[in-house]
Amino acid sequence: MIYKLSSFCTILFLLAPGSLVSGQGQIKDCRNIRNGSVIYEHGYCDQPYVVVTKDGTWLCVFTTGAGHEGQSSQYIVSTTSKDKGKTWTPPVPIEPPTDREASWAMPLITPADRVYVFYDYNGDNIHTLNGRKIRADMIGWYSYKYSDDQGVTWSRRYRLPVRVTDCDRRNDWQGKVQILWGIGKPVRYEDSVYFAFTKLGKYMLDQGEGWFFRSDNILTESNPERIQWQMLPDGEFGLRAAPFGSVQEEQNLVTLANGDLYCMYRTTTGHPCHSYSRDGGHIWTQPVHATYTPDGKKFKHPRACPRIWKTKNGNYLFWFHNHGGKTYNGRNPAWLCGGIESNGFIHWSQPEILLYDPEPKTRMSYPDLIEQDGEYWITETQKSIARVHEIDSTLLQGLWKQVTNKTVTKKGLILSLTEKDLKQDKIKLPKLPPLHQGGGFTLDFQFRVKNLSKEQVLLDGRDTDGKGILLSTTRIGTIQCSLSDGKTIAVWDCDPGLIKVNHDHHVTIIVDGGPKIISFVVDGVLCDGGSFRQFGWGRFTNTLSDVNGSRWAVINPSAQGVLLNLRIYDRYLRTSEAIGNFRAYRMQ
Repeated sequence: MIYKLSSFCTILFLLAPGSLVSGQGQIKDCRNIRNGSVIYEHGYCDQPYVVVTKDGTWLCVFTTGAGHEGQSSQYIVSTTSKDKGKTWTPPVPIEPPTDREASWAMPLITPADRVYVFYDYNGDNIHTLNGRKIRADMIGWYSYKYSDDQGVTWSRRYRLPVRVTDCDRRNDWQGKVQILWGIGKPVRYEDSVYFAFTKLGKYMLDQGEGWFFRSDNILTESNPERIQWQMLPDGEFGLRAAPFGSVQEEQNLVTLANGDLYCMYRTTTGHPCHSYSRDGGHIWTQPVHATYTPDGKKFKHPRACPRIWKTKNGNYLFWFHNHGGKTYNGRNPAWLCGGIESNGFIHWSQPEILLYDPEPKTRMSYPDLIEQDGEYWITETQKSIARVHEIDSTLLQGLWKQVTNKTVTKKGLILSLTEKDLKQDKIKLPKLPPLHQGGGFTLDFQFRVKNLSKEQVLLDGRDTDGKGILLSTTRIGTIQCSLSDGKTIAVWDCDPGLIKVNHDHHVTIIVDGGPKIISFVVDGVLCDGGSFRQFGWGRFTNTLSDVNGSRWAVINPSAQGVLLNLRIYDRYLRTSEAIGNFRAYRMQ
């Protein structure tokens, strides 16, 4: 049975690599969302966002209900944890379930330990449009409440002054009813607070545009009647750009070091958009497809929440899904980039796999970042279970230090050969971990080819039954890795156009048995498919098990290509480690 690697596989995966091994020999992987701590499980559970109070208590707010998303009687609740997310109190209704939906709560904590939540409330009790019943969780008022006792009780409801603008006047109710919602949490700069939200010009989920609320006194004013609100940008039109279609929504913010604002949001173009404001949100740069660096390569991302955060050390993180889909699908795995501010712009790292679910069709999204005592956690939901996951801080440090990392990683290195070693006809291969138990491995090498016009073998570690590893070039000028356990074959290659003749290249092939993904890092850049294909990474089936073939591999049987060095690791390398290997090679 042969499997060309597919990013659309629906195979049930096993556990991924990590630090713990179960009694059955499978590896417990902290990236597997099923190993996280459950916040709440219900018919519907969405947008679990957390603030940390002065005594270290976590207060989480989320949207829930007995049925599915958009049901009638959808409501918002709060829950708390005293043990950093391991256990949670029974949810307390912020808005109890009634015939008027309450949804999409975003929390803000003030220096006085007061917690505000901002949310949609169907205050006009709208449930029909042109005589037909409609989903109403994005219709109505933008409201807020507060709690001074860590969510045990909540205040009466207040309403935000949402200006009626051109977008509203063109909607299905001609502005008498507004369609809006927000994701994420408010952000702070000095004494000011901002948060983003989306308005729609047409029901349902059409003609979206971004808006922002600013308050300069909510952090210090105890009387909610005296809180001052300003809705931005100025004028009649929110943040959107005509070339990117109807879907421009789920705007979220971070502040830069000098108070400038950076916004990211989703589209259906296969890319998120971003924009900067240099005057506190009044005027924004024309939204463009978000790029890793100014004028750099575009991010690829489907119609899903592109979440950004600023951490306490002044750096940034970006959650996305790293493929060019244009629908709601493909939210697994979640990838993470690290950002560093330079000259008023955010420069993003190459991404790492942050979290995955063994079932590819699972759609995790709407995450939040919790930072406490130098440790980091991420929340996420698949719409029915909200979980929290502790994140290895070395993963984040690796992202932030990619641009300066010039070190060859030694951990897990089981074979290291120089060009002199590789002049032999054969080399002895080390034993690789079984992939079906969550193990992984990495091939890291430099090579040069004289001709890309035909297929060439660089390394052949297969036995007489075809079991093992094969590295070769392809007819389209890519490097291809083929893996076989004797029954199942998985094949994936790097993106086209990267390999040049008579040029030294560095390639890292990461075979990750947790999410069952093969990825290529070529000359320090993770392949994302470019304009050639939706995905730059591919999945293999969980039936692919032991790919150890012949103990001896044939090297460079074609005179057209040559391996210059080779490292093999008995674990998956992080993207940051692969880039460190590449930069160390460039320093030689």
